[in-house]
This record gives sequence, C-alpha cells and structure tokens, in this order.
Amino acid sequence: MENDSTMYVGLDVHKEPVSVAYAIDAGVVESLGKIGTSKTEIERLCKRLESKASHVRVVYEAGPCVYGLFRQLVERGFEWMVCAPSLVPRKPGDRVKTDRRDAMKLARALRAGDLSAVHVPTIDNEAFRDLARAWATAREDQRQAKQRLKSFLLAHGARYMGRADWSAAHKGWLSVYSFGSAWQQLAFEEHRRTIDDRLNQCERLEAALREAVVSWRFYPVVQALQAMRGIQFLTAVGMVSELGDLSRFMHPRQLMAWFGVTPSEHSSVGKRRQGSITKTGNSYARKLLIEAAWSYRHTARIGPQVHRRHEGLPKAVVDPAWDAQVRLCQRYRKLTARGMNVGISIVAVARELVGFLWDIARLGMVSTASRRAQRA
Repeated sequence: MENDSTMYVGLDVHKEPVSVAYAIDAGVVESLGKIGTSKTEIERLCKRLESKASHVRVVYEAGPCVYGLFRQLVERGFEWMVCAPSLVPRKPGDRVKTDRRDAMKLARALRAGDLSAVHVPTIDNEAFRDLARAWATAREDQRQAKQRLKSFLLAHGARYMGRADWSAAHKGWLSVYSFGSAWQQLAFEEHRRTIDDRLNQCERLEAALREAVVSWRFYPVVQALQAMRGIQFLTAVGMVSELGDLSRFMHPRQLMAWFGVTPSEHSSVGKRRQGSITKTGNSYARKLLIEAAWSYRHTARIGPQVHRRHEGLPKAVVDPAWDAQVRLCQRYRKLTARGMNVGISIVAVARELVGFLWDIARLGMVSTASRRAQRA
C-alpha cells in the first residue's frame, strides 16, 4: 500500500445487505461483495478498507436508511458523501441494473467528481425535523379524514345547506345527523372519530413543537421569518426544519434552486427557451412557500396578526419584511395586469420571496448573535 494512495468506495445501501465496490487511484473498479448492516460488519469493512489505502473516500445514495451509516463511518475518519440519487449520471443505453453494478457505478462517479452531495443535518436538527414532519403528517391525515367524511355524506345524499368549512355550525349539524341504517351510522361515527383523533394529535404535536423550538439552534431564524406576511409559526418551523443550516447557501439563487422554483431552460444556438419550474428539491418546503406567496395577492398592509409577530423583533428584520411586502404585492399586480395566469404569477412571486427569506434569515441570526455579544 502506497502512502499517498486514495481508495474510492461506492456502497449500494439497503436495509439488508450492502453491496461494496472500490477503486484505488486510477485502477480498475472492483466489487468487494456484500456485507450486513450490523455494527460488527461495518467495523470489519472499515478495517478492510483501511488496509488497502491510506486515504478512503466513500459514497452512497440518500435513501430510507438515511444518515446512520454516514455518521458511523465518519467516526472512522473516512471522507464521506451522501449523494442525490436523481443526479447520479446514467448511460441512456444501460438497461441492466443490479446492486453490484450500482455500487461500481457510484465508485466510478465519485472518482470522476460527477456526484452532487446532499446536506446531512446534525443529530439535533434531524430530531427536530422528525417532530415537525410528524405534525405535517398528522395534519395531512386530518385533511384526508375530513375529505373521506364529506365523500361518505355525498354518496348517501346527506348535504349541509351552508358552507361545509368545519365551523361551529357545521360541526353542530354533523353531531346531530343520523342514518336510518345502524351499519351506516356506525361508519359515520367512525369517520367523525377519526377526525377528532387526528385533531387531538395535531394539537399535541403543535404544543410539543412550540415547547421544543425555544431551545433549538435555529429558533432565531424561525422568529425572523415570522416577520414576513403569510409565514406564521408552523410555516416557519416547517421551512426551517427542512432547510436546516441556511449558511450553506451562498446566494439566493442557490436557495431558489433548492426550493425548485427556478424555471427550466433549454437554450441552444443563440435561442433561449424557458419552461415551467424545475420542481426539484424539497416538495414539502416548496408547498409551504407557494402557500405563503398567495397572501401577497392583496394590498400591502400590516395586519393585527403580522403586527403581533413583529413585537420583540429587531428593526433590522422588520424593515426588510415590509420592503418585501411592498415589492411582492406590486409584482403580483403587474404580472396579472399583463394577462399572466394567476398560478404562474404566484410562482413568480414565490421565487422572489425566497430571496427575501434568505436575507431575513441571515439578519435574524446576525442580530441574535450581536445581542448575545452585548449581554456578554
């Protein structure tokens, strides 16, 4: 083994087993077989890799096994990368896919520098993100449960004469409605009970989020983003938990690309053709962003809710939030006045909103750090 040799290792990771391939420097890519996922198996693999080269670089695709293997092998001093599966180069004519070939392809692409890494959150950030995703899942389950109940009532001709928006009057009507068949009544009551269960679950998780976010590292960013119109507590928590450390985005355009709101493009021979947005990156964060952008359809103003969220925030955060509201509201009116579709106009507003989010999040962290320094 030469002292300056580098080994490139590709892993095709599954629940069980893991396929391993490697190449030393510019040598041939070889398969190392399959290993288990237990700690003993991983330790044995590490020793084999360390015996073959002084410098080891390892890569595997992000997937359901997430970052446990990554953190385990970083402790061994290996240089690691978790790559984006959708950005792994693939030959158009390659129709054979096996675990062994996938591992060899990853090792080859790592050596060529053709892979794009994904951000790996810290253990605390991942734990908080799991809590935020649990709330988002519960809210989606509640929405689906409400839709199932409405479909059930519609199928049996039971129609509420007012607006079925789950107001007090609507809930009162549901509480007294009954079916002639005992079986249908039982099904109706179970649908209602499911909605109540999901509502209680959402309330428990929201209370846990409000309690946990105070001690979270990115709590200042959550507070700063709430200065924006259309971004309340749960929206800010959802965005920041998915984004993680915003300092890795050196320019707002990088954050726009992460949200997937940049236009696709196919330009050649002096002609520029732009299409719909790429929709790459995190779909849940993009959904929250688009929902927030809809609030900029109306005239710029500081309503009671936004005014309450501004209390306690530094002027350096509040002023850019107002500038964003003025600009984005005008932007929406200009686009629609030109005849642009409302949905497309909202996406354009959302893209510009990302730039303000990037700036305000940074200002929130800086202002918090400066206040801590003054106290010290």
